[in-house]
Amino acid sequence: MIEIVVVVLAAAGAGWLLRRKHLARTAAGPVPGIPCMARQPAGQGRWRPGRVYADEAAARWVPQRGEPVLLPGGRATGVRAPSVKEGMSINPGSRIVSCAYDDGGTMEIAVMPLDLRELLAAVARTGDAEDAADAGES
Repeated sequence: MIEIVVVVLAAAGAGWLLRRKHLARTAAGPVPGIPCMARQPAGQGRWRPGRVYADEAAARWVPQRGEPVLLPGGRATGVRAPSVKEGMSINPGSRIVSCAYDDGGTMEIAVMPLDLRELLAAVARTGDAEDAADAGES
């Protein structure tokens, strides 16, 4: 009987803490930027979580750890769904946008389908990416 009381009290305490944290998050308002996972250069390395911001002249990717990466002169060169192997590292329902930059660098950015249009607006598009985005959303 004592064990049941302890479990009920622990569940009530955990529920109270989770509700308090949820209320604090909703009171703070939405977080700016587009949540994403990215890897640089494209096709190599680890997927790292971060956010893409497009509020200034050039878009930038800010990882959770590390320095921001400017995306000057970027263009989206394609949109695709993740492979099975990539789906284990990132959300399998996401879309991967391949980007190329003026300096020859490449980057892949994975976002959820609802954030895809916002990301493509932040990173200048080529004709191929527009067609791929339309095909990927259908």
